[in-house]
Amino acid sequence: MLTLFKLLLPALMPSWRFFKSVDPSPRVEWRLLASPSAAPAPWQEFRPRPQRLSPQAVAGRMLWNARWNESLFLVSCAERLTLAPTEHSRQEILRRIAAELQRAQPPGALQPYLQFRLVFLDRAEDGQLIKAVTYQSEPHLMAALSAQSARAARSAA
Repeated sequence: MLTLFKLLLPALMPSWRFFKSVDPSPRVEWRLLASPSAAPAPWQEFRPRPQRLSPQAVAGRMLWNARWNESLFLVSCAERLTLAPTEHSRQEILRRIAAELQRAQPPGALQPYLQFRLVFLDRAEDGQLIKAVTYQSEPHLMAALSAQSARAARSAA
């Protein structure tokens, strides 16, 4: 009976220690280039977190937050790309950045090449932020990424 109770106790009283340690989360940064060998443009963070949210926005996010779910998927892809690089993870990040840029930018405003990198931010003991780049992609042609996204959407439908 005591053995049964020991087995059931973790299910009845769950531990809130989900992780052994909390490590920095990768951030995705991107830049557009006129050509693969063009002068580098400044990096921009992909989907930066808002500084403040209104109570209405917080309530709405509790019910529906597809964009945040997709951002969590990108973090998962970024972590996999850092630990064990796969073409799938790289393509998922590239396609999602390209799709968002094409939605947000006016037609003709985009440069033809897209590049991304993964950055980890950590705080040193003296309080300063340390930025470490763990992965940087080659420049990719935006038109090819758009065609891949369209094929993926057709196959999913």
